[in-house]
Amino acid sequence: MGIEMLRTRNHLVLAIATVWFASLFSGRIDAAEQTVLQAQAQRVEVVQKVAATVVAIFSADGGGGGSGVLISPDGYALSNFHVTSACGDFMKCGLNDGRLYDAVIVGIDPTGDVALVKLLGRDDFPCATLGDSDKLSVGDWTYAMGNPFLLATDFQPTVTAGIVSGIHRYQYPAGTFLEYTDCIQVDTSINPGNSGGPLFNAAGELVGINGRISVEKRGRVNVGAGYSISINQIKHFMDHLKGGHVVDHATLGATVRTGSDRQVVVDSILDLSAAYRRGLREDDEIVSFAGRPVGSVNQFKNILGIYPKGWSLPITFRRDGKKQDIIVELRALHRDSELKPKDAPKGKPKPPPDELHKGAKLPKEELPAEYKKLFVKKTGYANYYFNQQEQQRVLHGLEPLQSWRDVTGRWKLTGKTGQGEDFVMTLTDKGLGLQLPLRPGLQPLEGADFIDEPAGTGGLLAAMYQFKQLITKGTGAFTEFTYVGSLPLDGRGPMVDVLLTKKGGVESLWFFRKTDGQFVGFNSKLGSDVDPCEIRFLDFGMYSGKRFPSRFVVRHADVDFATFDVLTLEVLTSEPDKKPDANGN
Repeated sequence: MGIEMLRTRNHLVLAIATVWFASLFSGRIDAAEQTVLQAQAQRVEVVQKVAATVVAIFSADGGGGGSGVLISPDGYALSNFHVTSACGDFMKCGLNDGRLYDAVIVGIDPTGDVALVKLLGRDDFPCATLGDSDKLSVGDWTYAMGNPFLLATDFQPTVTAGIVSGIHRYQYPAGTFLEYTDCIQVDTSINPGNSGGPLFNAAGELVGINGRISVEKRGRVNVGAGYSISINQIKHFMDHLKGGHVVDHATLGATVRTGSDRQVVVDSILDLSAAYRRGLREDDEIVSFAGRPVGSVNQFKNILGIYPKGWSLPITFRRDGKKQDIIVELRALHRDSELKPKDAPKGKPKPPPDELHKGAKLPKEELPAEYKKLFVKKTGYANYYFNQQEQQRVLHGLEPLQSWRDVTGRWKLTGKTGQGEDFVMTLTDKGLGLQLPLRPGLQPLEGADFIDEPAGTGGLLAAMYQFKQLITKGTGAFTEFTYVGSLPLDGRGPMVDVLLTKKGGVESLWFFRKTDGQFVGFNSKLGSDVDPCEIRFLDFGMYSGKRFPSRFVVRHADVDFATFDVLTLEVLTSEPDKKPDANGN
């Protein structure tokens, strides 16, 4: 082959290769550009969708405000406590549809810096999808939306994007009740006015409520670290907030420290706490709490801080190399008097000056008269009106027992226990009795205090009397009646709505399964810092045309007393309501 022919061939090969590589590189550029454009379009679509749920909050008099996010079509929206506390009982809320809505406070969490409000005037509000904040990882993309510097007087939310820079952060209280536990740290720009607004993940799910920011010492300038309250924490408190409460967080009744081998050990414990009654002692190592491993004091505080008072949760601890599992009811973190709204200004977080609305004033509008009834002031509540609504909703679970209303007189239950023992239980308005081999009980009512009868039950007869009062006389039979919120039954069971009653020194909690509203049991206790009598309904039957628990188990202090199978139920309304005798008859 000649030199010229070889050169011609090489040039041809080079030209073909150049064209091929150029084509390939161009294709790669086109593919990369297409990927970027698709990601951009997806991001824009997500932002546009969730923007409709973002709330610009302003006080009715134009003196303050912040942000929020709608979470249900009927208008419930989340924000920060420090935002709504500056706005009063009623406030103005703008959405990106350009409309301004009236809103009323529902419930508040001063410790967790969360508030629930309800926008009024519609039942078809756009609402955010609640995500799972425990699935967040460092590096995940997030969007913060809201009303920074209260500039969104046109109600169009500002959006900023960034990543999760830390998870499970704990921040100590800063001279107030306010305590951020297990929160999400982001570099997404969060500025004054963003408070109370949503933090969305890349899929547009609500994973947090923006609150604190880290700022330079000289002026409130964001330095790249913002903190969001996790939506999973808020979920635990949601029903309490819907009940119009000033909610409280929990304490174990024990303090912990880091041991010599870096383990978390009990430093001190209250003798009256449920944890002590379940067997926890000083120097025991806390291995896990609520199903999460505990590796530091901060981790312990993070887990404890996301639960309401009154919840029962599992704890695993180690003593002398042996693990033990217990279920512990959590105590209240504060005294009731500390959290009353009238006392709150002393300890509540004040909105920083930059969050006060200094821009254009909103149009002054008179609150419609029909909305004024949606706020009911009562000591200990943020808004008692909503507690009344929740009471009525949960009380529907008693409808299958309505045939017992006003049925008084002498009730006589007979049957067998799970151990095959015969029993007779007598309930009258003058006394209560249980005839049971080796474990009888007698409880007089006239002029007598309720006592632990039969012994070791936590007051079974007193509990059955509360039950009779509830189904025959309703809520009016009690000196106190309220909707509490929800909790996991017995620490590991299904979620239940909880009603609370008090009468004659006895406090009772009544449990209704959230999925279907069914009445599943109750706890009654004879005082504070004592274990209750726990009654769980296993089945129902018909007795003379009336529905009644046909099988129920009685427990006290983690020990089953007996399972009762009711074979007959006799109601004697014509006979004198005499006291039971020493045998319980």
